[in-house]
Amino acid sequence: MFQTLKNAWKVPELKSKILFTLLIIVVYRLGSNIPVPFVDSAMMQAFSQQTAGTLFEYMSFLSGEAFSTGTLFALSVSPYITSSIVMQLLTIALPPLERLAKEGEEGKKKIASITRFVTIALALITAFGYTQLLKVGYNGVSYLSDDSIFAQAVIIACYCAGASLIMWLAERINEHGIGNGISMILFANIISRGPAMLGSVWNMVFTEGGFDGFKWTGLLLAILSIVITLAIVVLVVWFTESERRIPIQYAKRQVGRKMYGGQTSQLPLKMNMAGVMPIIFASSIVSIPATIAGFFPNSGFYNWVDKWFSYDTWIYLIVYVVLILLFSYFYIMISFNPVEVSNNIRSQGGVIPGIRPGRPTAEYIARILRKITTIGAFFLIFIAAFPMIINNISGGTFAGLAFGGSSLLIIVGVALETFRTLEAQLSMRNYKGFLD
Repeated sequence: MFQTLKNAWKVPELKSKILFTLLIIVVYRLGSNIPVPFVDSAMMQAFSQQTAGTLFEYMSFLSGEAFSTGTLFALSVSPYITSSIVMQLLTIALPPLERLAKEGEEGKKKIASITRFVTIALALITAFGYTQLLKVGYNGVSYLSDDSIFAQAVIIACYCAGASLIMWLAERINEHGIGNGISMILFANIISRGPAMLGSVWNMVFTEGGFDGFKWTGLLLAILSIVITLAIVVLVVWFTESERRIPIQYAKRQVGRKMYGGQTSQLPLKMNMAGVMPIIFASSIVSIPATIAGFFPNSGFYNWVDKWFSYDTWIYLIVYVVLILLFSYFYIMISFNPVEVSNNIRSQGGVIPGIRPGRPTAEYIARILRKITTIGAFFLIFIAAFPMIINNISGGTFAGLAFGGSSLLIIVGVALETFRTLEAQLSMRNYKGFLD
């Protein structure tokens, strides 16, 4: 991995792409700290303490704490990710969009253009709702220094512009950087929380009095946290790189005077094909009751949610696990079509040994896909729920590791994908030099 980065740094073209990506990330982090007019930053400091176990906490996690501080990039990549998911669903449901998706590069550009407009629309709606939240105050106290219509319009415009700028920055990374713009921004957001996590570990070991307040119990907990983190990283890397390979035999065919085919290939199916998306979907859905209850702090519904469905309850954990399982199957269903794969294999003269072409091949691939999806779903459940289980058993001692599994999954996934991209570009450069 480090050798790949070293080799890429020696190539001027790849070096410029890496530096450009780093520059965009720096610009993004600067934007995450730009205050918005009429938003009381001092009052927003208490916002994060009021949103534990809600959708707001997860949005703050995805935005690198920008959501809980009300800065320019508070909406982060959420509108862009949501619009992309919506467009994927509509591409399957609406025939015109399905035809666009099959038109090649030109069709993809048109879909990307529609995605941008959907992103702006969602950012406008989200910015309006977020502004109203700041106006009424999550804990009953307004976070706005001026709640006039003009001030609200300015705030909404700022947040909508921030979401649009994030989309533009991500696309610039895709075009002129090392790719995966949204993933790189998410990666930067999670990494930015590193100092806070180190501070939590420090507080486990030392009291506020300094080194004189050294705590052996805290040291053991800190060591245990580090060991668990390293073990999860190793597990995520191993599972992310694992795949189920289906052998494919291509028949020989003659085209002109040349003979083609007669080779054996493989259809690789990743064990974790859904990635972190089921966790994001499940977290958003399961946090809705606590989010709604936050608007009515003195109601019976708030007391019920706080007692039975808060973040540290077992009912919350069970519902969360079930949703991850369901969304894992749903995401694979909309992103992978066994019938289409079977038709592509048959059109290229390929066949799976022992399986007839056509419908039997599609059923065989679907059967293997169901098994892989089940294994991947339980893997995601373990990664996402394991820190929560430890936190529940310890009575809240490891509350700082709430999204530890999800964040590690994103970090490792983005890192592996980035290095794969660099290796592919290095290989293309080597082949080009060989041909020249």
